[in-house]
Amino acid sequence: MKIVFVSNYFNHHQKPFCEAIYAKISDDFTFVSTREMREDRRKLGYELESYPSYIAYAYTGEEDKRKCLDLIDAADVVIIGSAPEEYIENRKKQGKLIFRYSERLYRKGYQLYKWPVRALKFRQRYSLKKNQYLLCAGAYTSADFAITRTFINRAYKWGYFPETKKYDANALMRSKDNRKILWCARFIDCKHPEHMVALAERLKKENYRFDLDCIGIGPLKDQTEEMIRQKGLEDCVHLLGAMKPEQVREHMERAGIFLFTSDFEEGWGAVLNESMNSGCAVVASHAIGAAPFLIQNKENGLIYRYGNFEDMYGKVTFLLNTPEEQLRMGRAAYETIATKWNAEVAAERFLRLAEEISEGRVCTLYEDGPCSKAEILKNNWFKG
Repeated sequence: MKIVFVSNYFNHHQKPFCEAIYAKISDDFTFVSTREMREDRRKLGYELESYPSYIAYAYTGEEDKRKCLDLIDAADVVIIGSAPEEYIENRKKQGKLIFRYSERLYRKGYQLYKWPVRALKFRQRYSLKKNQYLLCAGAYTSADFAITRTFINRAYKWGYFPETKKYDANALMRSKDNRKILWCARFIDCKHPEHMVALAERLKKENYRFDLDCIGIGPLKDQTEEMIRQKGLEDCVHLLGAMKPEQVREHMERAGIFLFTSDFEEGWGAVLNESMNSGCAVVASHAIGAAPFLIQNKENGLIYRYGNFEDMYGKVTFLLNTPEEQLRMGRAAYETIATKWNAEVAAERFLRLAEEISEGRVCTLYEDGPCSKAEILKNNWFKG
């Protein structure tokens, strides 16, 4: 089976899945990169030191683009993420198998007045093409597409699959500092760094002993730093700046708690995979696309209702007050990523799903995890 994955540029979040597919089908797999990486992504550590041989570059000249288009047309299966529609026009006309890899559509809310035009556009693009399926990189993706009446019963749970590290679980949990809270994100509006500052202020007022480490850069960093100074939190909140991915993982391995405060603009949130893989007990906003897929509330982490400060505060203090529960959830989080939500499992399941669909046997193969059915989940599902 020949598979082509088409997306904007290759990065460390896509590499594990691509490596896993390549390990199974070798040269029958190609990743087509349609443009150069943006400079802001390079600064965030997305650029790799070396790139694998299975990448084809469509932006390096017309001849190279034509070769990529030929590869896409000849493939048995194409996965298309963030890439121009022109790359799959011939496949659509010929009814060849396509998997759309997408985060949610309505991050800032659904606007009713735009529905007629957008519904027509999406139904022409997707619904009338019966050999297209949706890989949902986020729990709200299926519901957003369902508003336009597309991909009904043709949507599967998916996501991003950053590197999964295999640890000695006992040794990993022994390395934890149960008073260390980690926050890792860009300092931008949708990540809400002000929420973690408010949390720290309340924890300090209530005489909790803790350290909150914050990794990242962005336009709100200076403002956040000033907020920390004004509230007298310099002794317990530490802004560590930007780091390479491997350095971030070292901090995750030491942290007992990982705090994830994003709103509904967080389509997926790969730091959730990474922090769970690192054995952190996660406290995550219900708005984050990855949270409903990866977290079973109170089993392998805690979900709080986005915008409900008391819910967030209560769950963080629960973990600070019960270090045994913190360790239990952290270990369960590690097992979730190590055994189910990882690139190897995703690759194996995707190959089987693609084969079943290719042979006309569309069915539900898995009850949960990658390639299981993506339910229609609305924004207000979690009550806290």
